[in-house]
Amino acid sequence: MLVALDRSSLFSLQGKVALLTGASGFLGRTFAETLLANGADLVAIGRPAKLSKQEQVWTEKYGPGRVHCYYVDMYNLEALTKTLDEIAQRHAVDVLINNAHEMAPSSGFNTPAGSLEQGTMDVWMRNLTAGVCWPALTVQRIGTGMKDRGRGSIINIATMYAVVAPRPTLYEGTTFLNPPAYSASKAAMIAFTRYVASFWGSYGIRANAILPGPFSNTEDAGPNSVQVGDPFIEKLKANTCLGRIGRAGELAGALLFLASEASSYVTGQSIVVDGGWTTV
Repeated sequence: MLVALDRSSLFSLQGKVALLTGASGFLGRTFAETLLANGADLVAIGRPAKLSKQEQVWTEKYGPGRVHCYYVDMYNLEALTKTLDEIAQRHAVDVLINNAHEMAPSSGFNTPAGSLEQGTMDVWMRNLTAGVCWPALTVQRIGTGMKDRGRGSIINIATMYAVVAPRPTLYEGTTFLNPPAYSASKAAMIAFTRYVASFWGSYGIRANAILPGPFSNTEDAGPNSVQVGDPFIEKLKANTCLGRIGRAGELAGALLFLASEASSYVTGQSIVVDGGWTTV
């Protein structure tokens, strides 16, 4: 079979159903917009507080019937399993994006409780649950349908800190902290990605990862956001080849590539989108 070379069909998601976890988060909203804008129907998983507002926005913009939201606390693995089984019965998922990860003080971000010296077992388990258990569960419950249909693309959202360590000088004199539990969980996610690619490739299923670098979350304006003008931003810029931090929309290309037929012969790979941070 010849591969279509026209970009309008090569990168199209028309007719595809995409399941996205963490859909209402900082990057999740951009991922959701990317999927919807390129023709996919969106199945979104998240907590009701933010996701219900986004559901209304997306429905008004893209029309009814294209957005299906499921509200669940993903730490409740029993409830998550039931939700995933319900989704598998109702939707023939073509693309699965494992994006959800709690990035808050409770998971060790920007607090001494997440540090190498003081990291608690709760912090470690919350990161491992988000980085390994959630993807494993979604792949298990949704992947069965993909195997039966003989096709599917699984995209795991990791981080550049899965392949390089944070630089200590970056955090000196600041209140910011990127916990070791996060790096370890995302490194495990990449290993899991390769495992799925190896064992399920014969079923027509591809599994890849996207590794974002420094991206600004100023639009969230939450307790963990980095504000424009903050010296920390300047440190981030100085560590990239391009001399700036990324914008959320700059992850859209990698997502669209992996979700569409443009990457039909790509599996088991990790695409780093970091402005050149890991280059030098």
